[in-house]
Amino acid sequence: MALKLFVGSEAIVLLLILQLEYYRKYIDFDDFVEVFFYVKNQKKYKMFSNKIHIKTTSRKSLGDLQTPMNIYLQIRDKFRDTILLESSDSKNIDNNFSFIAINAIAGIEIKNLNEFEVKFPNENPEKKTLENIKVTDLLHHFSKAFVCEKTNDPIEETAQSLFGYTSFEAVPLFENIRFKSQSKEVEIPILRYRLYQYVIAINHFNDEMHFIENQIDGVKSEMRLLQDLIKNKNTLVYPFEKDGYETSNLTNEEYLELVEKAQKHCRRGDVFQLVLSRRFEQKFKGDEFNVYRALRNINPSPYLFFFDYGNYKLFGSSPESQLIIKNKKAIIHPIAGTFKRSGDFETDLQSAEALKKDPKENAEHTMLVDLARNDLGKLGKNVAVTKLKEIQLFSHVIHMVSEVVADMEENTNPFDVVSATFPQGTLSGAPKYKALELINEYEKDSRGYYGGCIGMVGLNGDCNQAIMIRTFLSKNNTLFYQAGAGLVAKSTPQNELEEVNNKLNALKKAVEKAEKLVK
Repeated sequence: MALKLFVGSEAIVLLLILQLEYYRKYIDFDDFVEVFFYVKNQKKYKMFSNKIHIKTTSRKSLGDLQTPMNIYLQIRDKFRDTILLESSDSKNIDNNFSFIAINAIAGIEIKNLNEFEVKFPNENPEKKTLENIKVTDLLHHFSKAFVCEKTNDPIEETAQSLFGYTSFEAVPLFENIRFKSQSKEVEIPILRYRLYQYVIAINHFNDEMHFIENQIDGVKSEMRLLQDLIKNKNTLVYPFEKDGYETSNLTNEEYLELVEKAQKHCRRGDVFQLVLSRRFEQKFKGDEFNVYRALRNINPSPYLFFFDYGNYKLFGSSPESQLIIKNKKAIIHPIAGTFKRSGDFETDLQSAEALKKDPKENAEHTMLVDLARNDLGKLGKNVAVTKLKEIQLFSHVIHMVSEVVADMEENTNPFDVVSATFPQGTLSGAPKYKALELINEYEKDSRGYYGGCIGMVGLNGDCNQAIMIRTFLSKNNTLFYQAGAGLVAKSTPQNELEEVNNKLNALKKAVEKAEKLVK
């Protein structure tokens, strides 16, 4: 019999402890202890017992004379905490919106493995300990503190979302594993999600623009100012300039040595695949937004994003989703198998055919599809592979892509699903836990943001997040960027080094092009 039938309050639990011998024949002791600590720890969530009512409104206008880039440049210096979300597939009717979120009014961030900070509207930020708290429950409780009125237009639900990221350093929050300390130069909050007051949604399919506002008692509206700013025809742009030479935390020779170490573990059976990466950095002067402008032009991808947090920024052009939850279905798109593009379309088609037939690339891809199935199966039902080994051409590489789908229960905590699938196997290897231990052992520095996820988690349980690959961190006038390769026993070390370089080509070219945009 489940213990929860006996438990109505902590007092009853304490009484049960005193009478444990009597109840032992009715209950499972492990279940008893688990529920006791669950009830005890509810005290730590009492800060979220307050309910904040949100009324979301919107007005629509013709948006044929505006672009997301132009709008973002108009408002970024006037409003704090601005983010931009785009997609290169914006002419597809199923993926035809860009979003600009403005003015964070609430948020939660985990600065390290020991403490978090929470901010509600009209209140000062408050720091709390993470001791004895399950992080996915914490995030879920925070999201449930907001009660949203039913919207008149489905697009308004977009604003009823937490926008933010989960860095790779969050893995120890979800798994019983220890990582080395974050490298100071790339250290940022491990996890950060915010609710924004305004969201501008641009529908590229029919050239409509939606001004959406989350209205909360006591929060002043500046929608009129926002609309007036967008009407301004003068867009301020600033130059970007490299400051010195690009450096890396590994030489080519050192990375080749890592490949050989990974192969030894694969041959011993410790792992089937291991993803090891290297990091580059470039100091700069000026405005890094020009690098994003160049990147979205050079390397159009399903996920284009620019998150400005003031003292650091995350921006990129990611081809791969971490997790999509929509209509009670969770979706993963494993990307594994990579060939370089040649610049000639006919040659690229031949390379695509060769990729389909390559035994090593196919074995790697199948392994990661199985890992995605297992991850979704932890919380989902009816797990199915709906697309298998489709070839997709990106600006600099050719990828093999699949789709894995699972049904979710009505009230599934989306952060539990993120946790169950985090990080994606395409960024770790398999088996995942052992691969993570080896990544921590062999990679020279902590990954920081790289390999984490970024995007939105709806207050209604929906989710759309990209993996932070092909992504820059800008901090202290330095750009950091990173890439890795999936290493198996049959890997050719030089080919794996070239794969890493191919993945970084678009980012390096974006840095070069950014210098020429504004003179």
